[in-house]
Amino acid sequence: MDFSPSPKARETCDAMWDFMRGHVFPAEPVWAAHLREHGEHAYPPVMEELKAEARRRGLWNLFLPKLSGLSNVEYAAVAEISGWSPVIAPEALNCQAPDTGNMETLDLFATPEQRRRWLEPLLDGTIRSAFAMTEPDVASSDATNITTEIRRDGDEYVINGRKWWITGVADERCQIFIVMGKSDPDAATHRQQSMVLVPRGTPGLTIERHLPIFGYQDQHGHSELVFRDVRVPAANLLAEEGDGFRIAQARLGPGRIHHAMRALGMAERALALMVDRAQKRVAFGKPLAEHANVLDLIAQSRIEIDQARLLVYHAAWMIDQHGSKAARSQIAAIKVAAPAVATAVIDRAIEVFGGAGVSDDTPLAYFYAWARVLRIVDGPDAVHRRSLARAELGKTPPYVG
Repeated sequence: MDFSPSPKARETCDAMWDFMRGHVFPAEPVWAAHLREHGEHAYPPVMEELKAEARRRGLWNLFLPKLSGLSNVEYAAVAEISGWSPVIAPEALNCQAPDTGNMETLDLFATPEQRRRWLEPLLDGTIRSAFAMTEPDVASSDATNITTEIRRDGDEYVINGRKWWITGVADERCQIFIVMGKSDPDAATHRQQSMVLVPRGTPGLTIERHLPIFGYQDQHGHSELVFRDVRVPAANLLAEEGDGFRIAQARLGPGRIHHAMRALGMAERALALMVDRAQKRVAFGKPLAEHANVLDLIAQSRIEIDQARLLVYHAAWMIDQHGSKAARSQIAAIKVAAPAVATAVIDRAIEVFGGAGVSDDTPLAYFYAWARVLRIVDGPDAVHRRSLARAELGKTPPYVG
């Protein structure tokens, strides 16, 4: 395994850093000011400027290997850079969740008409999308638990149920929902679920509220939805009836690489801020960087980030070489490790900044909130540890003495 960057990866990362320094970081205060003035779910016009610039530079849809020519290992480095500004940079590249996972899903399973109507505008960045699986009344970490009903009625499907923590819904550009529900409760456990496409504004679909994360309302929102006799054409089914669980599993492999590397990007920015603060802040007669306990925070952060990055690269390499199914254990490991490292490093940076670290004067408080949430989204840590432990229990060691 050689994780040294290829010439293409090096060129793309250099272009990313130029874009970040010249356009993304300067746009952060502009973005924040627009939301303060126009409301937390408004769409700052600066994003369209960033998207146009990203396209001009060839930094567009980099997450999809068939379009970008980047392997998962190569894109992982790009995803990490975008994590330095996780609110703005991924969307500027059209590489933001949940749209990346939805585009991958449509690319794999959509009919030609579904691709024309939904995938093409998503790839063009003219609309956004949502993935509606999680429910408030069941443990959705086990997708077989979901209770939303998808019932065939002639040439239509009728949907009834409740979803929450559905990312993207507060943004009016979110025009299509991929909805997972139970279509045949009498089928085998992993064949009971199906997925259907529900356009925004379909009668019976109600947006109940937008949920905050540790008090933060993201621009795109994380929302609670109610489906009351929502009817869509049977042609809106993704793949076949009973394929819902299979589609969900296929959707999660590469996306977890993206999440993990963006988390490490946040951790790297937190470490950079920590180092800068330690060199400039004086306490007890000398810079913080001369205090042994602060040096320990910096050193431990560097060790943990580098360890986690290698783990993610290995998972990405496994996907490139053998596919997501073969990399299941590695994907589970990075889903636990990367957000945990990010949370720890950001927490140390907050400690070095003191009161400023929990204010809005730095990105650290928001980074901490989002890093902690990443330990829940796409399956909580406990679920991934469970799958890793089961894999270990199934192995035959070379020796037990």
